[in-house]
Amino acid sequence: MRNQTGVTLLEMLITLAIVAIVLTTVAPNVQSILIQNRITAEINELSGVIQYARHHAIDQQIDTLVCPSDDFSSCTTNWGQAKMVFADENGDGSRGNDEPILAATGVTHPVNVLTGPNGSMRFLASGAVAAPAVLRLCHENDEAEYARALTISLQGRVKMSRDDDNDGIHEDDTGAALDCN
Repeated sequence: MRNQTGVTLLEMLITLAIVAIVLTTVAPNVQSILIQNRITAEINELSGVIQYARHHAIDQQIDTLVCPSDDFSSCTTNWGQAKMVFADENGDGSRGNDEPILAATGVTHPVNVLTGPNGSMRFLASGAVAAPAVLRLCHENDEAEYARALTISLQGRVKMSRDDDNDGIHEDDTGAALDCN
């Protein structure tokens, strides 16, 4: 009797065929899951930073700003850049050298697009915002199934979009489906 120490060519070809079939059916689903997880992580990070800014404004009784920044010293209007939170002690709407950064996020992932208000969000000492805002996060392919939004009400409450009608697309506060166009 001879002991077999390997696999035959036929066994290896059958195994490769099974692996190829599994990969072609599973790979598109994995890509979708990765996109959804990346968007969920970014929208959760942004929600946490915004809620932190509101709570800091209430706790410290001082205006607190959230804004995008490319250098962590001045605010911009491009919400795809890193976001910073700081207490606006002198009320000028910009971060001075004596105003420390309280929290920050990283830059939005290159395959995602984040749009928001034209400028910073100011949380007042009461927890309200100077102006309500909507931040929308989309994937670069503009498919509505990946769109997510954060709505900041005049009272300063942060609400994340949800899929209330279970059609696979999140809706905004008015019930309208989010889109990325």
